[in-house]
Order: sequence, then C-alpha cells, then structure tokens
Amino acid sequence: MLVVVAPDKFKGSLTGAQVAAAIEAGVRAAMPQARILAVPVADGGEGTLAAAVQCGFEQHHALVSGPTGEKVRAAFGLKGEVAVVEMAEASGLDLLPGGTLDALGATSYGTGELIAAALDAGATQIILGVGGSACTDGGAGMLQGLGARLLDAQGNELPRGGGALASLARVDLSGLDTRLATASFTLAADVENPLTGSNGAAQVFAPQKGASPEQVKHLDAALGRWAMVLGNGLGTESINTLAASPGAGAAGGVGFAALAVLGATRRRGIDVVLELTGLQEALAGAVAVFTGEGSLDTQSLEGKTPVGVAQLAAAHGIPVYAICGRNQLSTEQATAAGFTAVRSLLELEPDVARCMSEGGSLVQRAATQLAVEFLATHAANA
Repeated sequence: MLVVVAPDKFKGSLTGAQVAAAIEAGVRAAMPQARILAVPVADGGEGTLAAAVQCGFEQHHALVSGPTGEKVRAAFGLKGEVAVVEMAEASGLDLLPGGTLDALGATSYGTGELIAAALDAGATQIILGVGGSACTDGGAGMLQGLGARLLDAQGNELPRGGGALASLARVDLSGLDTRLATASFTLAADVENPLTGSNGAAQVFAPQKGASPEQVKHLDAALGRWAMVLGNGLGTESINTLAASPGAGAAGGVGFAALAVLGATRRRGIDVVLELTGLQEALAGAVAVFTGEGSLDTQSLEGKTPVGVAQLAAAHGIPVYAICGRNQLSTEQATAAGFTAVRSLLELEPDVARCMSEGGSLVQRAATQLAVEFLATHAANA
C-alpha cells in the first residue's frame, strides 16, 4: 500500500522535512510493509523554499540586506529558468537582530536584492513566496532593492521602512532593473487582505510586528500615500483597484508592489507549491494521505497547507489524516475540510512547552495512532 506524507512545518518546533520524517516513522510502525512517499509542502510562506529544494530546485545563496539593514545570507531556489524567492529568507521576522521588532523601520529591501540575485542566476520566471515578514512598507523597500528611488518634497532619498512613506513625494522608477520587463512573476500568497483600511496590512498585521496603536494608524496612512504617489508616478488610474485587491496587503503590502510594479499574478500559495512538488502525480495509487501543520484553525480553512492537501486528495477519493500541534476546528469543520481524522499533539501532551520540545516523538506517536485507525477502517471496508 502506498501512503503519501505531505505536511507543512510546525512553526517554532519542526521543519516540514522533520514533520514528514516523524510521520513516516509513525506510519511505518503500524504499517511496516507500506510504501511511504514523503512530499513536504508549504502554503507559499515560510517553508516554500525548502519544499522546492526537496523536489529538485537547486539552492543558491546571496548576501542581502536584512529587515533592519544588517547583511544576511539568504537563499533562493532555481530550476532551469524558474526561481523560488521566499521573502522570509531576506526580510523575515526571524532575521531581526536580537528579535527586536522595528515596526516603522523594517524594510523589504533585501527581498528586492534576492530577486536581483535570482535574475543574475538566469531566472526569467520568479515565484515570490510571501509570509513571515518583519516589515510594513508596502513593498517599497523591495522596489528600492531593484533600483527604484523614493524621494521627499526636497528631492532627498527617503530612509527605508514603512514609517518614512508618510513623507513620500515622488517615486522614480527609471532606475529599475531592466530585466524586470521581460521576467514573469507569480505572487504566492494566501492572504486576502487589501493594502489599507480596517482589513489592511497595517491594521491586521502590523501589531504582530511591534506596532503600537498610534504606529498602526501612521503606517496605514503611509501606505495610502505610497499607493497614491506610486499611482501618480505610473500614470495609471488603476492603482486604487490594485491596492484594494485581495493579496495586496500580503507581507506588509509587498503583495501590492508585486502586483502594481512587477506585474505579478497572484495565486494561492498552496496551489503553487502543490504544483511545484508534483503532489497530484504522487497521489496516484495512494491509499491514504497524512498531512499537518502547527495549528489547525479557521485560518487553515482559507487555504493553508493541510486543507489544500485534503482538497487535492479528495478529488482522488483518498482519505486524509491530519496531525497538528493544536486543533481548534470542530468535528464538523474538520470533516467539511476533507479530513478523515485529526489528532493534535495536545491530546497526547497537554503541556505546550513539552509539545514544542518533544514535537518529533509526539508527531510519530500521533501518526501511529492514525495509521492504526486507517487500517481498521480499511479492513472493515475490504
């Protein structure tokens, strides 16, 4: 029997590859004769690069600016002329020195530099995976990293970071990397938020990046000015439509810059990654699929990895078993999402700290239990 293992990471505890290895060991304990195929996946955010490398992309590195200007060694994936650029590699929260948040000053500049490095390596098609960003700069920093200039009323170059956009008077795109004109971009994002407003990048996500209520207001207004001035510079009236479009608020507004200037096409991150990893082909002949992520909740239902995997497996009539750190879905919600059964680590170990530190062994135990459930159901239906 073929069993496919396709989980995401358990953030702060296990990488996607580590979760897959633990599930594989747990399934094998109950099904020693099974053929197990591990395909770690992601939803377009953190872990997307790892999933791409796992399925054949070659990992390259570049020295770029981190979210507060310090140099960091960031990676991207390349396969032929297709590159996977994961924003968190260059501009992620985990890269902040000492973990100190900088809501107003953090920048996506390094993401622009990482895109340029991918172009240098021969990429003509770039998949931009966003998520886990430290900044709320509307992607202005990303464009600066690609050659754009942001100027105040006196013609001075603006400092990096979303806070400075409140003083923006003119955007000069004449210095943008000319290779962008012939490159195609896919924005891999499962976030539906627009750039500004009550459901925008600043209001919803900036508090997680250290913004106070006053700073949230400042950033929201600054992003609004960024969209207005950029629209004037581009000479287009469609900028407001782009700013209000789903995904424009992804990763602190990087989605907006990708749509407005890079001409990106937005797709659900999980759909992009499932294609990259060839999961649909891997499912041929499978009798069960095991997936999972750190938390199963209502956000998961909007296109996170386990639900995307379950939807794909459902099309093949394959039962799906989910393992998570915490499960906040009702039985009805889990069933509607396509899960045959769900097991959370907190059911096995109620102490959260131990769940984090002993995640691998707990995932293995949960996988064994679910594999036993599968065998019982399979035998009953035989």
